[in-house]
Amino acid sequence: MYKKQVLAAAICLLASGAVNAQESENGKLKSYSYVEVQGGGQITLTDAKKDKLFTPVGAVSFGHYFTPVVGARLHVSGWEAKSGFDNLGYYKYNYITTNADLLVNLTNLVCKKDNHFLNVIFVGGIGLTNAWGNDEANAMAAAGKSGVNMPLVWDDNRLSHNIRAGLRLETNVRKPFGVSLEVAANSLDDRFNSKYNNTDDWMVTASLGLSFRFGHKFRKAAPAPVVEKVAEVVAPAPKPEPKPEPRVVTRTIEKKVPVTLHEERFYKIRESDAEGNKAQMKRVADFLKEYPAATVTVVGYADKGTGTPKLNVKYAKQRADQYKETLVKEYGADASRIVTDSKGDSVQPFEDNDKNRCVIVDGKAEKIVKETITETVVD
Repeated sequence: MYKKQVLAAAICLLASGAVNAQESENGKLKSYSYVEVQGGGQITLTDAKKDKLFTPVGAVSFGHYFTPVVGARLHVSGWEAKSGFDNLGYYKYNYITTNADLLVNLTNLVCKKDNHFLNVIFVGGIGLTNAWGNDEANAMAAAGKSGVNMPLVWDDNRLSHNIRAGLRLETNVRKPFGVSLEVAANSLDDRFNSKYNNTDDWMVTASLGLSFRFGHKFRKAAPAPVVEKVAEVVAPAPKPEPKPEPRVVTRTIEKKVPVTLHEERFYKIRESDAEGNKAQMKRVADFLKEYPAATVTVVGYADKGTGTPKLNVKYAKQRADQYKETLVKEYGADASRIVTDSKGDSVQPFEDNDKNRCVIVDGKAEKIVKETITETVVD
């Protein structure tokens, strides 16, 4: 529902533009008629290069809008169409289409006012198409060239249905003269382009038009009721109430603050003993005790300058595991909150080769701190 309202508002905003005061002067638009001439181009879709299939099209129509939203028109269009084969050549023929179309002014349908700079109009209808002058297609089929698939080629005339759907952009319909842009898709009999597709042929047209509107009828708005003016008795203004005095309020809030731990333990070659830095181990253990929800990661490394990658993974893992084991056995740390990992010599955290024989410990936790806030409030 919300999306439909937004779409309707967007159509009204797009179509509004600069309008005059004619609507308020003449009232609500009721109906009108028009005649229009159009010119443009068309393409009959087929399995050939599209840039070779464009041909001109012209049209003339007479229409009438029964309401600001719903109308109908008799539309006659045609000129020339093309089809063919990329490897064998192309052929053209003439056609004329007579259609009875339904017109729905989508802008007036969703907008309260009917005076718009631009109108979006749906076009849909049905009619008959008569085609002739198919000599080039018959000559190609008669030549019997390899690759020609033309079992549906016709000779003198071809009468076909025409089912149409499209959209129009049209300037203010209250004005006597208007300009339009119309794009439509037309469905025709499979024989229309002489090629066999086992489906209807499709023609797409795009045209610019010039129209003359006449016979506008308006529904006059009801006259505004006459309101008699009555002398007003002005009561004395009440005395202003005294404004409350502001007061200062102090309150204490609690908030969570992140706490981090970072320790680095360096080893000699092939050394895994974690007892070499008891003060550091105690800091890690105290961190876990102080913050019951904290966790730490212990990552072992080895230097690339000695050993092999396979041995270095082993030494790095021994260093990390030994570090964790000492924390648990000697300092009472919770083993479930300590995660170990081994990078071997695949990661070198330090530029100095010897420093990469190490264990790096990182921990994360949160602590709650109290903060006093002073505010000035007015009751």
